[in-house]
Amino acid sequence: MSLLKKELIEEREYQNIIAEKASMKNTLVVLPTGMGKTIVALLVAVNRLEKFPESKILITAPTRPLNAQHKKFFEKLTNISELEISLITGKVLPKMRAKIYKDSRIVVATPQTIENDLMNERIRLDDFSLIVFDEAHRAVKDYAYPLIAKKYMLQAKNPLILGLTASPGGSYERIEEINKNLFIEQIEIRTETEKDVEPYVKTIEKEFIYVDFPEEFKKVQELLKEIKKEDIYWLREHHFLRTYIGSKGELLELQNKIAKQYHSGSRNFSLMWAMIRTASAIKVEHALDLLETQGISFLYDYLERLKKSKKQTDVRIFKNEKMVGALKIIEDLQRKGVDHPKLKKILSITKDLLKENSSAKIIIFANYRSTGDRIKKILQENEIKSEVLVGQTIKEGKGMTQQEQIETIRRFGQGEFNTLIGTSISEEGLDIPAVNFAIFYESVPSEIRNIQRRGRIGRHIIGKVLFLITKSTRDEAYYWAAFQKEKKMKGILYDLKEKGIKKKKENLMNFVEKG
Repeated sequence: MSLLKKELIEEREYQNIIAEKASMKNTLVVLPTGMGKTIVALLVAVNRLEKFPESKILITAPTRPLNAQHKKFFEKLTNISELEISLITGKVLPKMRAKIYKDSRIVVATPQTIENDLMNERIRLDDFSLIVFDEAHRAVKDYAYPLIAKKYMLQAKNPLILGLTASPGGSYERIEEINKNLFIEQIEIRTETEKDVEPYVKTIEKEFIYVDFPEEFKKVQELLKEIKKEDIYWLREHHFLRTYIGSKGELLELQNKIAKQYHSGSRNFSLMWAMIRTASAIKVEHALDLLETQGISFLYDYLERLKKSKKQTDVRIFKNEKMVGALKIIEDLQRKGVDHPKLKKILSITKDLLKENSSAKIIIFANYRSTGDRIKKILQENEIKSEVLVGQTIKEGKGMTQQEQIETIRRFGQGEFNTLIGTSISEEGLDIPAVNFAIFYESVPSEIRNIQRRGRIGRHIIGKVLFLITKSTRDEAYYWAAFQKEKKMKGILYDLKEKGIKKKKENLMNFVEKG
């Protein structure tokens, strides 16, 4: 491959094998984070350019920083002129984009930009011999990936699709949806324990650190559960729910179902009450989540915002005498400055880790920007240098620009501070420097996010993951939910790999027939 700078690439047999197979059929590649999915994409891209010299390559990833990384990666490891490798985002003027597409050999772009340009005929995909969909687990529902894939398969003279992900999801239905939307014909999966991958995997230790759930928190927890139970029982007795569990996923699914019925004209009394009860249960469920995983101050702020609302659902919640009782306890704890015991524990853990190794790099994962800010404040008050890494749009406060994100990661890599506190932006794809320790401030029920978080460490050095878990709360339930989903996911993928994917292009033919 004359286009490759081979001297800069470490030879790994499993990457070569996967790339060879992926150069022949539309492939979903599932590899642990840090195992070189981008190298596989590079090898396939170069193969296609040498097979079809006049063709182009499209690489698309969910965020600007991720796309910027891909551009830099191809510039560094290929002999293709930097002038022919272009990064296109919504910030590039539409009238400029058409010319860039025409003059480029490799186009790296955000999916929303490509979708927009396809719809407005600023780009056609006839001459693209490969599309790489990074973070391919996004290829569901109304995300831009499925539409781009359909247009590509219809327009391209020599189409080939490569999907990359560390985890496509924990259910057969989700994996099938991704396969269908990206016209996948085969799956290539490797795990950390396989013989050809094992030599390149650094050891990752696990440690579970438990904190007790305070008694006063338990009183609030019980009152909130009772409020939610009233709504769940009503929904169950009126045949809107099948179980008495009422998980967040069930409730959100039910809310969508009821909304569709409502907008289709079915507006009977029972349906109206189902809408109110479901919305109420979702809000109380969120309150429980904040109490159990984040703390009193977060719950207090959330309920204060709800109290100001004039929506019927919100007014109804605060008329409930159990909520009145819960609020009294919450307000008292807020006045006393009582907060979640995990905040103190995260400080002592970080201190101990840096005491053992003063140059250690630590990443703390937190679900909310406000939690990240609180952790940063506590650490900095105790002379531990830290920064928060967030996305470009954050509901709770000001986000970070792409340049600010890159600069924060650079400073972390150069040791200007020890501890990086990251929200979901730090989970997906970003090239974060070698990290010794990852701390999960709260568990996540998503196997995708769990795998991505773990993938931030053990890429270059031996690492350790510390799970901070509050006893008798959803922290424990979320951890085991993600564990079981990941186990199930691997079973499904290996089964599909061995048996093959049926109806490979039937969905494309149906699409063509429908015009």
